[in-house]
Amino acid sequence: MSPRKSAQDGAPAKSGAPGHTGSSEAAVADKPEYRVEALAKGLRLLTLFDEQRPTWRVTDLAAEAGLPMPTVYRVVMTLTAEGYLDHLPNGDYRPGVRTLTLGTAALRSLDLVGLATPKLQRLGEATGETVNLAVLTGDRVLYLVRLRNRDLVTANIQVGSTLPAVTTSIGKLLLAHLDEDDLRSRITPESFETQHGPNAKRSLAQLRDELRAIRSQGWAVQDEELAYGLRSVAAPVLGSEGKVVAGVNLAVQARDWSTERLVDELKPALLATCGEISTLVSSGVVA
Repeated sequence: MSPRKSAQDGAPAKSGAPGHTGSSEAAVADKPEYRVEALAKGLRLLTLFDEQRPTWRVTDLAAEAGLPMPTVYRVVMTLTAEGYLDHLPNGDYRPGVRTLTLGTAALRSLDLVGLATPKLQRLGEATGETVNLAVLTGDRVLYLVRLRNRDLVTANIQVGSTLPAVTTSIGKLLLAHLDEDDLRSRITPESFETQHGPNAKRSLAQLRDELRAIRSQGWAVQDEELAYGLRSVAAPVLGSEGKVVAGVNLAVQARDWSTERLVDELKPALLATCGEISTLVSSGVVA
């Protein structure tokens, strides 16, 4: 009996049908006849992208995965066509937005998100402004929580959205706590060519002094760097051993808030909230 016929007519197909869960389903997944090799190779290549190496060339992917170059080329072209990889001008590839959005449901269930959300809601209610929680992925920030004030006019940002790290307060905050090698591997000239406002820095050289100041003071401001009319202030969430694991910001309309007022009036409440979340994280509630 062929594998196809077995899947259609035999008991394994029943155990894997909707509504059936448990060990029988796991047993089906372990059967080699149900393995799709092309998919497995694509997933293997995607797992090579990480924070230490967010971009790869096709030749390097083939060497690292131990797969034939023609196979890797076809897989990479397919992943790119489907939006799971982006082809950069320098020839490298990096994870595309569809890869990020795959994890949105999982991200919303993370302990960090669950613990932080009530405190972020209280911060939003107390200030009346938009609150965001985000992490760094490559040269972009990925939004895990967004509690939007209806009066804030920005791009269509939602949970799972990403924005350039170099033009966002959370992004600059997280970049400021990277070591030099990590920073240089993430931030390239292409990082400055995406969405930006009138006050955006246009190179890593221009941004370095600000990153040093952010690392020293422990918070960051974005002053119409992401978009015209938008300002924000960000503070870190610390994990075990004081490592920065995420950032929270308050985003406001520039017409209503000067940078000085933003720092004087909103930063204290933001820092206090991040301190509360950090205590929960560092106490071991979140690994």
